[in-house]
Amino acid sequence: MLKARDIMTKDVITVQEDMTVEELGRIFIERRISGAPVLDRDKKVIGVVTENDLVRKNSRLHIPTIVRIFDAFVPLGGTGRVEEEIRRISASTVSEICTRTVVTVSPDTSVQDVSSLMFEKGVHIIPVLESGAIVGIIGKIDIIRGMFGEASQQKPG
Repeated sequence: MLKARDIMTKDVITVQEDMTVEELGRIFIERRISGAPVLDRDKKVIGVVTENDLVRKNSRLHIPTIVRIFDAFVPLGGTGRVEEEIRRISASTVSEICTRTVVTVSPDTSVQDVSSLMFEKGVHIIPVLESGAIVGIIGKIDIIRGMFGEASQQKPG
C-alpha cells in the first residue's frame, strides 16, 4: 500500500506569514505552484495559502469594474482608484489571506487516507509533517501520479 512518503514532493516551497501578497504572487508565478504552506518565524506550519486565497482576497475588495474590449482594459471609474486598490492588495500579507485550519498527515499515512482527507476537507494541498517539521507536501497531482504508478506496477506483464 502506498504511503504519503511515496508520493509527496520533498522539495517543499514554503512562504513566511509576513510576506506580502505581491511577493507571494511572484513566487507562485516564478515557481509555477498553486499553493504553499505558511510558516511562522519558528518554521512551524501555521497555515496554507493557495491561488484561491489570492482570488478571494481580491474579490473582497471593491475594485472598480474593468471591461475588456479588444484586448484593452478600460477601467470604469477613476484610474487613481484602481492603482490605490492594487497598492492595497499588494501590501497585504500572507497571514491576512491564508487558511489557518491546516490539514496535515504523517509520512506513514496511506495515500487512500490522504485522498479521503482532501475530498472531505475540501483542500487541494496537504503538508506532510514529521515531529512537527515539514518534510513534504502532497497535491492532487501527486495522488494521481501515485495511483497510476501503483496501477502500472500491479498490471500483469
